[in-house]
Amino acid sequence: MELLQEYCLVALDVFRKFPYTKDKNEQTGWLSLLVTENLTDAEKYMNDYPWLEEIYREIAMLRHKPEEVLGMFSEALRILEHNTMVYLVEQQQKELEEKDAVISEKDAALNEKDALINKLKAELDALREQQEELSKSNNK
Repeated sequence: MELLQEYCLVALDVFRKFPYTKDKNEQTGWLSLLVTENLTDAEKYMNDYPWLEEIYREIAMLRHKPEEVLGMFSEALRILEHNTMVYLVEQQQKELEEKDAVISEKDAALNEKDALINKLKAELDALREQQEELSKSNNK
């Protein structure tokens, strides 16, 4: 696969059977959290990675109070909806600014054309006056 970013694909089923490393680093701890299937595994991982205890406690609390999960989901949806509205407003504002720029350019072009038309009308009027003067002088 050709991707613009670098990714590291981890086969969690393989990691569960054969951990990639015996090192107790943060990456191994997160992978261990993802492959936890029962309380025995959780206790083992909490002994190896004490910082996982808070995460496991929160997961246990959410299992006993599923309404908390729904509340989090609702909040996430509210934030998503707000962000979507902000994005749409920004897009419409951008489109409006682009249209305003086009209108301004067209107004400027029209003003130039109006000025040219007025100049040509003035020249035409001057020519008509000259023509009338010549006609009058020829008739005398």
